[in-house]
Amino acid sequence: MMNEYIRLIKTLLLSYENQDNAVIMKKYMRDQFAFIGMKAPQRKELVRKLIKLNGIPSEDEFPSVIAELWQAPEREYQYLALELLDRKMKHFEEKDMEWLENLIVNKSWWDTVDWIASKHIGSYFMQYPGNKNDITRRWIDSNDIWLKRTAILFQLKYKTRTDEKLLYAYINQCLGSTEFFINKAIGWALREYSKTNPQSVIDFVEQTPLTKLSKTEALKVIKKKQKQL
Repeated sequence: MMNEYIRLIKTLLLSYENQDNAVIMKKYMRDQFAFIGMKAPQRKELVRKLIKLNGIPSEDEFPSVIAELWQAPEREYQYLALELLDRKMKHFEEKDMEWLENLIVNKSWWDTVDWIASKHIGSYFMQYPGNKNDITRRWIDSNDIWLKRTAILFQLKYKTRTDEKLLYAYINQCLGSTEFFINKAIGWALREYSKTNPQSVIDFVEQTPLTKLSKTEALKVIKKKQKQL
């Protein structure tokens, strides 16, 4: 039986259906997923309507609502699940990691994984720092590229609270990878950290045999600032 919260989401979502947009969006995502054709501003409008009409799912209901949205074929349902998670992420319970990890490894692609990694996983480990090392080490040791990518990216918003030693250790562990999504993540993580500690990133890049992709991404902000001097 369809959850009433899901029924309301579906009713609202279908009112934004646009097949022309859907075709473009599906092509942009390399035909990985079907789309309804709703754009990001419309999604945010829908979420505002949804919360006004029905609030946020209760603690008991929340995991099942997210799971049901994750199973829906159109990608917008997953985006809506993540919008709801944005509103919960400051109040995660320790046990929530079990289903957060499940979202990473199911229907995995950069659009959802990067959102989860930088926002939800990042927030979770801020709240439960004692769990950080064991869980992320298991991820970086795994054969799942999306778990590895999450282990590299979860500190994107940490700035001065970045565990530099951990970040560099995980990057070093991935050296030699030919996987685009790993090498791109390495560059992105270093680029973000360079906004906080540019000299450390410069030193690390000089001392580490990164791929051209990772190195280029890592130094983008630094080189832009150098040109402005």
